[in-house]
Amino acid sequence: MRHHNFMTFKPWAAWAMGAMAVAAAMPLQAQTSPATYAAPASVSPDAGGAASPLSAPATVGADYRISPNDLMEFDVFGVPDMKRDVRVNASGELSLPLIGQVPVAGLTAQAASRLIADRYKEKYLQDPQVSLFIKEFTTQRVAIEGAVLRPGVYPMAGQLTLLRALALSGGFAPYADLNQIVVYRNGAGGAREQFTYDLDKVRAGQEMDPNIRADDVIVVQRNARRTALRDSLFGDILNTLNPFK
Repeated sequence: MRHHNFMTFKPWAAWAMGAMAVAAAMPLQAQTSPATYAAPASVSPDAGGAASPLSAPATVGADYRISPNDLMEFDVFGVPDMKRDVRVNASGELSLPLIGQVPVAGLTAQAASRLIADRYKEKYLQDPQVSLFIKEFTTQRVAIEGAVLRPGVYPMAGQLTLLRALALSGGFAPYADLNQIVVYRNGAGGAREQFTYDLDKVRAGQEMDPNIRADDVIVVQRNARRTALRDSLFGDILNTLNPFK
């Protein structure tokens, strides 16, 4: 009786080994799914993939400098007909009743309010109480790069936290390292600052969800060990299947 050697190499064995290796190297679904973060209702990508501005917050920082295209709510106490929304034009000016064009770009809201009050006080009103409220400021930007589904530069029409900013990018790409989220920021005197956050701890409430500022660059690092393991496994699979080696 002839005995068959069951250890003889079969072509399907290489495919099975390869499939098992790929399955072992795949990242967790919770990490790679585009739904890892649900974007806020006010954030929706348009047909071109760019994110729409977020809703404006109730308040902005007192040191915020007005820029062209900002939308302002203007009011003079005791003069209801004056109240209106007005947008800063490309030249950095507001067009206001009676006094016309007022340059406000580069000023804080408080400083702009004083300037406008002085203009009205010159000819039209006695001790005017001017209120200038920033409703939208879409000129600010945040950049999101690295292992995300939609890297790019996104407008800030409100104050963002790290979680909300990452939601703009649509979730994480494979092998994203959620423990190594790096934020680069221009500090005082132009010095470049770097902050590293563990997103798992932020989501668990163990660390604060940090505020993101205009011109911040958020980089989602790749997990170097898992990427190296993936490359090694795929290399082994290709070598196994290569009939010309």
